[in-house]
Amino acid sequence: MNCLMDIVTPLHTRTTRDYLARMQDAKVDCMQVARRYDAAYWDGDRRYGYGGFHYDGRWKGVAERLVATYCLKPDASILDVGCGKGFLLYELKQLLPEARICGFDLSEYAVVHAKEEIRDRLFIHRAQDSYPFADREFDLVLSLTTLHNLQLPDLKSALREMERVGKNKYLVVEGYRSEQELFNLQCWALTCAAFFTPEEWVWLFGEFGYHGDYEFIYFE
Repeated sequence: MNCLMDIVTPLHTRTTRDYLARMQDAKVDCMQVARRYDAAYWDGDRRYGYGGFHYDGRWKGVAERLVATYCLKPDASILDVGCGKGFLLYELKQLLPEARICGFDLSEYAVVHAKEEIRDRLFIHRAQDSYPFADREFDLVLSLTTLHNLQLPDLKSALREMERVGKNKYLVVEGYRSEQELFNLQCWALTCAAFFTPEEWVWLFGEFGYHGDYEFIYFE
């Protein structure tokens, strides 16, 4: 489809961020800790990542928009690339109890501490490695705020794998539209490896053979 979407942005913009404070707080050291994707990143101090990634129901609205946007049937098959603790998959399962849901993340900590109701549907895997699934096996393959953490060769592999296993695809990555947004992103991001404008992202999608939908989140 290659459509620009607006599904996660309303949730993203609810959070306030002190960009300069993060940049001035031993940021290089914090980046090194964050990139381990262990307990410190998910549930440690905010300077290392989420500052406590706990279920609070905020992903329900995103799940509802995904179901409506992609006309997901009760028995839909859904794969989440970089699923974290699986909160979005949990919400999708509440809406579609008969659906087949599956997710993976490179963080062992996230998978072990995922929502208990769906923990057995998740496994440890990297987004850039070959997915253990057949071509077009899933009705929807999604990836939220994960792929910008990859360098270009790995990003190419991940996009091609999403394209291969999904009938519909949707991803969210960080981007910037101005010097101020680039500065804010550089201040805030702990794990981002790909700093691109929307136009550059779209060009990369074409170069790497990704034909799914996409959304950009910005740090205004």
